[in-house]
Amino acid sequence: MGEFSMSNRRTFIKQSILGGGALMTMLPNELLASGELVRLTVMHTNDLHCHIDPFPESNAEYAGRGGMVRLASLIEKTRANTPNMLLLDAGDMFQGTPYFNYFKGDIMLKLMSQMGYDAGTIGNHEFDNGLEGIASAFKFARFPIVSSNYDFSDTLLSGMVTDHEIIQKAGIKIGIYALGIELNGLVGALNFGKTKYLDPLETALRMERLLKVDHSCDLVICLSHLGFNYENDKISDSTLAPQTKYTDLIIGGHTHTFLEKPLELKNKDGKLILVNQAGWASLVAGKIEFIFDHRGKNKSFAAVVNNL
Repeated sequence: MGEFSMSNRRTFIKQSILGGGALMTMLPNELLASGELVRLTVMHTNDLHCHIDPFPESNAEYAGRGGMVRLASLIEKTRANTPNMLLLDAGDMFQGTPYFNYFKGDIMLKLMSQMGYDAGTIGNHEFDNGLEGIASAFKFARFPIVSSNYDFSDTLLSGMVTDHEIIQKAGIKIGIYALGIELNGLVGALNFGKTKYLDPLETALRMERLLKVDHSCDLVICLSHLGFNYENDKISDSTLAPQTKYTDLIIGGHTHTFLEKPLELKNKDGKLILVNQAGWASLVAGKIEFIFDHRGKNKSFAAVVNNL
């Protein structure tokens, strides 16, 4: 693209920020290298369900696809080429293959820690072996487990889970909170014990304000295991998003939804909020790239789906 004058730089930055994902592939390396623009890559998974190996070749729908080994390879390559990367998971790591029957949830937390996850949340299947099963597995987590609307204060998980996390990458401050689905009627009462379920919407509004207003986060991400959408009035990512004010991205799980690109919605103030979900069983990984100006106030995005 050649050398940019100062006026051309400012014009290009403004157009890139306002123009959405279309211009991101045209970004000159000199703007990124100079620090005038910062690229942040968010990779995410959900509903891994202990699919460490690919599906067998005999599987009619997913023959030979998926698997944590392929996922780990993709993550390693992306991280090598992307200095500012976040790796997040939206829950249901447990259950689904014989690996869980033999090794419980421990194996998933060990693997995900080796893969360098930055944060994850709790799905309903994490409760399949009760709170004891969760506590056992979480001892192997070398990344924070975030849950904002499950109150574990009267359980053995007290102190093992945080209600929010703040991560800094290249001067960009990212705030993360997380929402889980109603457990009553979905999970046996003995399995979740004295876990208190807090209203997801009320929790979201409280947590996003904490992160954006109180902690001045440049990007606010919700890890959700509520589900993408429902035919009834049950709260979902799609119905939650328009009621928020400060959340930029909802990374979802639970409904095993494959999206070719994030759903673009307007929040309560008419600003853009993204909702994305990456299928299940390590079949795909979501990747969203945000571009920030040097102040971190304005941002643009582009997204891809990586099939494994």
